[in-house]
Amino acid sequence: MNQGYKKYKPFRPISLPDRTWPDKVITKAPVWCSVDLRDGNQALVNPMNLEQKLEFFQLLCDIGFKEIEVGFPSASDTEYEILRALIEQDLIPDDVTVQVLVQAREHLIRKTFEAIDGAKNVIVHFYNSTSTLQRKVVFETDMQGVIDIAVSGAKLIRELTEEITAKSDINIRYEYSPESFSGTEVENSVLICDRILEELGATPENKVIINLPNTVEMSTPNTYADQVEYCHRNMKHRDCAVLSIHPHNDRGTCTAATELGIMAGADRVEGTLFGNGERTGNADIMNLAMNLYSQGVDPELDFTHMNHVREVYEECTQMKVHQRHPYAGELVFTAFSGSHQDAINKGINYINKENSPYWEVPYLPIDPADLGRQYEPIIRINSQSGKGGAAFVMRQSFGYDLPKAMHPEFGALVKHACDSCGRELTAGEVFDIFKREYLDVSEPYHLLTYKFFTEKTDNGQVEDFEGTIRYDHNTQAVSGKGNGPIDAFFNALSGIGLTEYEFVSYSEHAVSGGADSKAVSYIQLRHKGEIVFGVGMDSNISIASVKGIICAINRCEKRGE
Repeated sequence: MNQGYKKYKPFRPISLPDRTWPDKVITKAPVWCSVDLRDGNQALVNPMNLEQKLEFFQLLCDIGFKEIEVGFPSASDTEYEILRALIEQDLIPDDVTVQVLVQAREHLIRKTFEAIDGAKNVIVHFYNSTSTLQRKVVFETDMQGVIDIAVSGAKLIRELTEEITAKSDINIRYEYSPESFSGTEVENSVLICDRILEELGATPENKVIINLPNTVEMSTPNTYADQVEYCHRNMKHRDCAVLSIHPHNDRGTCTAATELGIMAGADRVEGTLFGNGERTGNADIMNLAMNLYSQGVDPELDFTHMNHVREVYEECTQMKVHQRHPYAGELVFTAFSGSHQDAINKGINYINKENSPYWEVPYLPIDPADLGRQYEPIIRINSQSGKGGAAFVMRQSFGYDLPKAMHPEFGALVKHACDSCGRELTAGEVFDIFKREYLDVSEPYHLLTYKFFTEKTDNGQVEDFEGTIRYDHNTQAVSGKGNGPIDAFFNALSGIGLTEYEFVSYSEHAVSGGADSKAVSYIQLRHKGEIVFGVGMDSNISIASVKGIICAINRCEKRGE
């Protein structure tokens, strides 16, 4: 590659110094047209069979597409078959228009009109290539030559429309594409599009779709937007056209090109689910729709069941949706980084605490639940994870709301386990660490029996604790009084020599609902200047606190061994 770059000609952008699209904001969804069953299907290693196409068509209808390009019926028997099956089995909803593609060639156009017989709503989409390179290399003609091809096709299509509508109630709309628009001089694109609008008798009441394909992505997205805006502003019959775009992804900037194209004046977008298509693919309509959704704009498509959409897509196309694919990938709502996990954890806590009507969670542009995704996989634990991640997993997966002061200690335990095993930890493994470190600690001090009772005095009331503790195979009775259960228990412990522990704080909450709910108590103690935590569980919150204190003492004693 050292010198190979010299054989490529740089794309020459058009001059549009007064462009307006940079100041535009997309405030409504364009008309969406899925081309999965045509453009997407022709790019598959193993094209879909009839059963798969019918399943995919139903998926597109369920998502909410109102315009669906179902194939190139004049190209092959299998393409013809899908359209006939949809029509004859009455599988096309009344509010859905099927679109068929055809080259501007007479015998192909006639075959296409045979294929659409019996349909209710159809878009006949015809095209011919107009680019400078195709005119020079493929057709060996000038611009007038390709205009003549398009005009001839338009005349025949209009004639056949009159014939078929005379004997049926079919509603036919027209679409024309100057294929390879992005490589065509913009003034020539305007010229041919206006000529076709005239030939097809387009009016403001009966518009024709003019589709401007970025057939091969040849430039930066802003240049494509300039081309679209030029046509939008300079077509004589713009009020008679629905301006459509059909971007491809050769440079990897298709989503940006599409969004800028809408800002530049496009009313309609053709694309596919997950961007499947020739070479590097088409515009990803799911991605585009969800981008609108994330900005508070109704995309008019429903991806509530994103996992189902992905499963049907993968089954029918034998293609895989990448783990990092926007919105749909397995890992797109997952954070491994400690700082990201901590911010997500705080964001969700904030929403719950403030009861905010808005989604305001760092690193998550939308709520995964809107797509039917679960919260459990949002934070996954590996060696890069931090204290907030482990706490999030404990709360979301198991209902333990660890106090913030405890996050560093537990996070360090989880991180050490990740480093030791050299891989990601599952939520269950994180809980196993918590259970081993806090819930299953019963040595060296083991609380055998315990009870609290309240004693009334002249000065109010006093809490009494009585119980037995085993230590080093010896069992001792302990008792103490205090102004509350924790104070009483600490006074009882002082009777067996445990006087170096200072109570710092505690928090508690229920971990399950209903009559069988248990309370969990988080205890923070200080011993010779060091902080240690303990956790206790019981149906009685006072006993849960006592167990938490014993847990903290045991953990501290083990530390000193």
